[in-house]
Amino acid sequence: MTAPVFVVEEVPAGTEFVLDGPEGRHAVSVKRLNPGEEVVLTDGRGRWAEAVVKSAEGKDRLVVSVAEVSEEAEPAVRITVVQALPKGDRGEVAVETMTETGVDAIVPWQASRCITQWRGDRGAKSLAKWRATARESGKQSRRVRFPEVAEALSTKQVAALLAEADLAMVLHEDRDAASGALATAPLPEAGSVVLVVGPEGGVSPEELAVFAQAGARPYRLGHSVLRTSTAGTAAAAVLLARTGRWS
Repeated sequence: MTAPVFVVEEVPAGTEFVLDGPEGRHAVSVKRLNPGEEVVLTDGRGRWAEAVVKSAEGKDRLVVSVAEVSEEAEPAVRITVVQALPKGDRGEVAVETMTETGVDAIVPWQASRCITQWRGDRGAKSLAKWRATARESGKQSRRVRFPEVAEALSTKQVAALLAEADLAMVLHEDRDAASGALATAPLPEAGSVVLVVGPEGGVSPEELAVFAQAGARPYRLGHSVLRTSTAGTAAAAVLLARTGRWS
């Protein structure tokens, strides 16, 4: 089994480090790590170090011996998923599985057909949940570069993001309206890919028109229609496999 991952503010460069606070408590009281076991310390931004447990102190302090600090390079093709807000807790499900799959950034989108509305305190709490989910899922999937979860964007703001991408795509369930299959869409060798996933009611014609003006083309994922909370994960898997990041 691979070593568990713990998040630190800054990856230590010294030979010894004390992991405390919530992460230390999880390591000592939940994982029950023992001397000699291996762990990975990361800042979630690509810097990481392998470490070996020296001792556990109390219920929330783990003393580890740290090896050389390493850094994971930025991917050549960066994949961002613009996720329309799903109902209930399906947003966290989408973030969790997209993080495990390997997306680089997740952008919440307040589409016109979204039933869920992020406003005021509710919006702030929902965004915090998405970010916490990305962090925990990043740890669980042994990533050292966690996906960024942006502030929720409007359709106009999403269009601006699409306009800056090297490849802009919108998932569309209608075979006749789509430009082709996602599995055969031409991908850049480097740069940014931005993929829009619509809400339960689909992307409206008006939104499709705005995105088309920004340079985004509609693509179909397959013959079946996936839920909005799973479509992004499935699409990301297709793209990641084709970019070589799963090889």
